[in-house]
Amino acid sequence: MIVDSLKGFERYLNLHPNFLSVSRFITKNKLAEMEPGEYPVEGREIFCTIWEGNAKGLEIPPLEVHDSYIDIHILLKGNETIGVRDRSSCNAENISYDSEKDIAFLEEMPENFLSLSPGNIAIIYPYDAHAPLIGEGLLKKAVIKVKFL
Repeated sequence: MIVDSLKGFERYLNLHPNFLSVSRFITKNKLAEMEPGEYPVEGREIFCTIWEGNAKGLEIPPLEVHDSYIDIHILLKGNETIGVRDRSSCNAENISYDSEKDIAFLEEMPENFLSLSPGNIAIIYPYDAHAPLIGEGLLKKAVIKVKFL
């Protein structure tokens, strides 16, 4: 997992061949002004979801993991805490994985927490279990999904 400012994303372009396309999408679009919904960037290889709603409160939601995509969370409005845990330290036996939505939920609790403010990004790999949307009040965020190689 990588946490940085949106301006710092250029430092990570060499980590995945599709991160350059992500950077171009971010540069060409005013994410904070986009309506909630899903936006294709490069078909199902890269797409962006704009989400707006209330945070889930201070109760920690279940950890989630993805097998097929890297998530790039970009906070646009509000303050969000994301709980994190290395997936290898989680019990993955008998979990139900939804391959269509590329998500499974785990029962473990996060080991650490990170705080995002508007303009921050979190690059979350498939080996990062995470519990997003912790906090209070209105949040708006973009989550760009990048097919994991």
